[in-house]
Amino acid sequence: MIVRRIARPLLAGIFVWGGYNALRHPAAHAPAAEPVTKPVAQTTGLPDDTELLVRANAAAMVGGGLLLATGKFPRLASMVLMGTLAPTAATHNFWDESDPQAKAGKLTQFIKDLSLFGGLMLAAADTEGRPGLAYRARMAGDNVERAAHNARQEAKIAALQARNSVS
Repeated sequence: MIVRRIARPLLAGIFVWGGYNALRHPAAHAPAAEPVTKPVAQTTGLPDDTELLVRANAAAMVGGGLLLATGKFPRLASMVLMGTLAPTAATHNFWDESDPQAKAGKLTQFIKDLSLFGGLMLAAADTEGRPGLAYRARMAGDNVERAAHNARQEAKIAALQARNSVS
């Protein structure tokens, strides 16, 4: 559908650009990311190198953004991009800001990230008109039940026919 061909690249653009920018200049993003990366590194066993984690997040943003923009694995790409938004949104700690103007700017960025997350949720759920996995699994289960029922019925008929031919 034409809407998907237009909407996916538009949604992906911010991730490709932001990821590319963070890959080129990780040191510029490190101070804002450090309050998030330090606790994450301590609890997960990831390296305690903020710039490396900024680069890893940026690479996921670029890769997921390009996949989404081109329509290749769009559901997977959307889920990857949702994963990149969590640490990004956490860096907009508007609740700690005392300056009203800075607080408003960080709040706007936080809400933008939530809005992007919503768009990615829609993209991740989009099956392009094809049945989703849950529906296909349910149909496969129904087909197995139907086949088992038919096999039992055929076995009963065969048993009755065998009994009638013996008599």
